[in-house]
Amino acid sequence: MKGKLLNILLVVASLIGYLEWGKDNKSFLIETEFELLKKMFTDPISTVHPFTLIPLLGQILLLITLFQNAPSRKLTYLGISCIGLLLVFMFFIGIIGLNLKILASTLPFIVVSLLTIKYQRSLYNENSNA
Repeated sequence: MKGKLLNILLVVASLIGYLEWGKDNKSFLIETEFELLKKMFTDPISTVHPFTLIPLLGQILLLITLFQNAPSRKLTYLGISCIGLLLVFMFFIGIIGLNLKILASTLPFIVVSLLTIKYQRSLYNENSNA
């Protein structure tokens, strides 16, 4: 149960990432992802980019783990990695650009990722000692 809760939190935390670009452009990842999903059906070529497809794949993998009896450790790690590519990149952009909004928006995902990895490792250690 705790594994599923952590995976849900990972997906939710990935959606609150905040982006700013150009002069007046800003968006939360949930808004950007919604637009991306709409465009996938009307103009799929415009949505093909690694920074859009890989994190989306990560979220899908984490959602798949919610339907498993015990969330797969490999799928969880792969989901964290896929989403982490974008959010860790945003974290460094926040540091380099001294943008506290971007920096703070990535911290929930990073913290929940670390807690999830710690939890998964404790499960692995329990199973290997048994």
